[in-house]
Amino acid sequence: MFIQTESTPNPATLKFLPGKEVLREGTADFRNAEAAATASPLAGRLFEIPGVTGVFFGYDFITVTKDGPDWQHLKPAILGAIMEHFMSGAPVMASTDPAVETSQTGEFYDKADEELVLTIKELLDTRVRPAVAQDGGDITFRGFENGTVFLHMKGACAGCPSSTATLKHGIQNLLRHFVPEVQQVEQVA
Repeated sequence: MFIQTESTPNPATLKFLPGKEVLREGTADFRNAEAAATASPLAGRLFEIPGVTGVFFGYDFITVTKDGPDWQHLKPAILGAIMEHFMSGAPVMASTDPAVETSQTGEFYDKADEELVLTIKELLDTRVRPAVAQDGGDITFRGFENGTVFLHMKGACAGCPSSTATLKHGIQNLLRHFVPEVQQVEQVA
């Protein structure tokens, strides 16, 4: 098994491409070992590696966030854990439901704005999310209120030094261009 790695705009995060499907639908974002332990055998295994502080699963990639040591010390242990997991045949997730998020989770907006929200979601799904996934992350719609679009950033995007620029200059400008009712974009946890 050959696992490729790619750097991300977030220097504390590295993207691992195992060459096979990781999650069939949605994404899974683990910010601590406790959340990962029961939900995902693979995430639990990765959190056992000292220095790992976050694990994110996309369709065909795994993004790992670190806190301390440099990548040259962590990367071999992470590659080994991913390889061992896939070679064992164990599932990535303990079940298919609880930790997997979809873009529908926890949304809020006025029903009168439903057509605008559908346009915003379509733009996010077709123009923003594929580009963000290339960088090892994901952005999901959370809400729309008084001209403000609320988005949740996950994986490599969470805590990335360039995330504010991505939100304000990239996504905000794109949405304003296609949906004049959008005034600004804000990140929510």
